[in-house]
Amino acid sequence: NFNYMFQLLYAKLLDEKTKKFSEKIIINIAIISFVLHLAIIALNELNILDSTFSGELFTNPISAIYTPFSFILIYEVYLLIYYLPKSMTIYIGKQYEIIMLIVIRRLYKDLSNISLEGNWFENTQNLQFIYDIIATIILFLLIHLFYKMNKFRVRKLLKLTETRPELIQFVKFKKALAVLLVPVFIVIALYNVIDWAIHITELQSGLKKGLDINAVFFDDFFTVLILVDVLLVLFSFAHTDKFNKVIRNSGFVISTILVKLSFSVTGLQNVILIISAVGFGVVILWIHKLFEQNKLPTNY
Repeated sequence: NFNYMFQLLYAKLLDEKTKKFSEKIIINIAIISFVLHLAIIALNELNILDSTFSGELFTNPISAIYTPFSFILIYEVYLLIYYLPKSMTIYIGKQYEIIMLIVIRRLYKDLSNISLEGNWFENTQNLQFIYDIIATIILFLLIHLFYKMNKFRVRKLLKLTETRPELIQFVKFKKALAVLLVPVFIVIALYNVIDWAIHITELQSGLKKGLDINAVFFDDFFTVLILVDVLLVLFSFAHTDKFNKVIRNSGFVISTILVKLSFSVTGLQNVILIISAVGFGVVILWIHKLFEQNKLPTNY
C-alpha cells in the first residue's frame, strides 16, 4: 500500500545507512575534484588549455580548495534534509552551518585575489577578505551558542519515540517533506549546473558579464527553504499553541529570509545580512528558552 511504499522510499533516501554511504561518496568525489582542479590550474600555467578555463578559479592553486568545499556543502544540504523529520533545532542549525560554509568557501576564493601592493584598505578584494574573516569567527560563535542552548533537548529528541497522535502526524508530515525535498534539490542542482555552464560560455564569448558563483544553487535552495519553513510553522499550530514556540518558529522563517536576501547583495552588505540572519535566530531561540523557564500555566 501507499504507507509501505512511502516508508520504503524514506528508508532508501534518508536512513542512517544511506547517510553513511553518501558521506563516503562525497568525500571521494571531493578529493578527486580537488586533484582535477589542481591539474587544470597546472595545465593553465603551462598554457596547454584554451581560454575556457581562464577565469579566476583556474589560475591560482588556492582556488582549487573551492571545489571540494562545494561538494561538502552538497552533503550539508543532504544532512539538512536528513534531520528535518528528527529535530527542528538541528534542521535550522544545518541552515546556519551551510551559510557559514559558503562564507568559508568564499574565503579561499578571497585568498587567491588578495593584493599586497599599495594601500591594503583601498583594494575591494582585500576588504572582502577582512569582512569574510570577521564573519566566519562571529558565525562560528553564534552557531556554537545556538547548539549549546539546545544540546540536552536535541539528545532527548533524537532518542525519543513520540506517542502523542498530533506529534506523530507532524513527524509524518516532516518525513513527507523530506522525501519530497530530495528530488526537488536534485532538479535545482542540475538546473543550476546547466545554467552555470551556459553562463560561463556566454561570459567567455563576451555576451554576459558578472557571475556570483556563491549564489549558484544556494539562492534557489534558500527560496525553497523559506517555503518549507512557512509550511512547518503552519503545521506546527496543529500540535502546539504556545506563544513562545509560535514566535520561535516564525523567527526562524525570518532568519532564513535574511539569508536568502544576502545573495542579492555583495561586500559588507552581504556579510551584515548573513550575521544578522544567524544572530536573529540565536536571539529568538534565547528568548524562547527564557519563556520555557517561566513555566507559565497553559490553562488560564
